[in-house]
Amino acid sequence: MPAEEGPHDSTWLCWPSAREIWGSMLPDAQANIASIARAINEYEPVTVLARPSARRAARRLLGSQIALEPAPVDDLWARDTLPAFLIDAKQKRKLAAGVLRFNGWGGKQLHTGDDRLAAIVAGMLVVPTIEAHLTGEGGGFDGDGAGTVLAARSSWVNKNRNPSLSEKQIGERLASLLGAERVLWVDGLAGHDITDGHIDTLARFIDPKTVLLENTAPDDASIWSGVARQTRRQVKSFRTLNGGPYELVTLQQPAKLPSNSDTFLASYVNYYTCNGAVIAPKFGDRQADDRARELLAHVYPNREIVQLRIDTVAEGGGGIHCATQQQPAV
Repeated sequence: MPAEEGPHDSTWLCWPSAREIWGSMLPDAQANIASIARAINEYEPVTVLARPSARRAARRLLGSQIALEPAPVDDLWARDTLPAFLIDAKQKRKLAAGVLRFNGWGGKQLHTGDDRLAAIVAGMLVVPTIEAHLTGEGGGFDGDGAGTVLAARSSWVNKNRNPSLSEKQIGERLASLLGAERVLWVDGLAGHDITDGHIDTLARFIDPKTVLLENTAPDDASIWSGVARQTRRQVKSFRTLNGGPYELVTLQQPAKLPSNSDTFLASYVNYYTCNGAVIAPKFGDRQADDRARELLAHVYPNREIVQLRIDTVAEGGGGIHCATQQQPAV
């Protein structure tokens, strides 16, 4: 699996349609997804999967430039339900769909349609599927495209995902699926959010030598503050494949939030890189939003930084990275 920062042929998103999940917030969640899709479409082609019954409403918000394909979508988390797109390591001309078993983040949410999406997309593209024989989600790993994968134990070595597999077995299967040499594990935190502590809200590769870390606001006394410190200590102890330490960069969460909900994900780390741009969240705390924009511009100097308000998606416990899946260029 190439690094997300590499060239893309397109980006895929999912149109949320289940009122059982979103209730009265469903129209706002759809508006957030439309905003993300339109922003990415300024830089690369976008395809949105939607239930046939929702396609007319989706088209009104998406406009005419974005491809819309029918699929039995339940929720919007494309990162977790669509394939991990792979390319042939030798020829670079062949695409494949890496498939994990999706079980609603350990049985926490309905997923009768979402658990079929990876195979459906592979069929749309007429590409082979490669099964990992693992239960998990795309937001549960972050790869540098050069041999190393970051993951949190909490969302993999967990009885609600892979009860019969050891950490070693899970790491071997995940590395094999992604064409990587190794998995570096941080602890994460199980049981306090629907994902059990996905890595894409804690730490991300900027390149094979640099890791971007999430840090909570200075006055944050929640359990996630301790998780952020623990993740930093663990990543600081890791070594690159060349044996040197990683360079660590930190993004701090906003102090002022638009919601008091325990599920609200105020993570600047949960951004998405597309061709020529970084699509990143902002939360209405001008000082923190500007600080995040400046840091992202520093670490991605050749990309435009596009910040979006995605309050409803954040209220649902996710972010822009969670809602997107890149298809690498072949």
